[in-house]
Amino acid sequence: MTAPSPAASQLAVNVLDAHSLLAAFGVLGVAVVMFAETGLLVGFFLPGDSLLFTAGLLCTGSAQGSLHLSLGPLLMAAAAGALAGAQCGYLLGRKAGGALLARSRSPRLHEGAKRAEELLERYGYAKAVVLARFVPVVRTVLNPVAGALEVPVRTFTLWQVVGGLVWSVGLTLAGYALGSSIPNVDRYLLPMVALIVVVSLVPLVAEVYRGRRAARSEEGRG
Repeated sequence: MTAPSPAASQLAVNVLDAHSLLAAFGVLGVAVVMFAETGLLVGFFLPGDSLLFTAGLLCTGSAQGSLHLSLGPLLMAAAAGALAGAQCGYLLGRKAGGALLARSRSPRLHEGAKRAEELLERYGYAKAVVLARFVPVVRTVLNPVAGALEVPVRTFTLWQVVGGLVWSVGLTLAGYALGSSIPNVDRYLLPMVALIVVVSLVPLVAEVYRGRRAARSEEGRG
């Protein structure tokens, strides 16, 4: 029996699993996923938070597996993908308006678009663009929504760069710092990634809860 070729292994990658993505594509995969998740609506399901954190863990000497990444190139790839993706999403939204979202049948995307608009209205452009980076799905749809709502280019660009760097570099360094302090950290990779996924969903759950609570309050007043 012949071993599967590298191309076949890459085709078999699980795009929902951070470790599988990193094993197949390495640092380049981080840049591509960051771009797709923040710039293309089809990338809303990608594991951005867990990918950044896991990649940071795998840069440390305490990760004893065969997969090891270099921190410098990883940080550059993560930041470049996140910043370029957000700007691309904004430009697509500015050019296509709401047509991109209107064509989608995904309830998660439409819910995310609603939350994105609420963030922009409640917190203003600067704070909303930064906060959206830390909310799954919302960080995907806020960029085209901001473009469709004609948020000023300079304002969006400035704050998406700030938020993108804090998010991408911060999560990667958090994984690196934790991996540096725990021997054989790769043994605990799965529970750590699961924890990151749960924590990353907290802002989204909180926003949904606030929205439903506000809706019930409005119905009670009506």
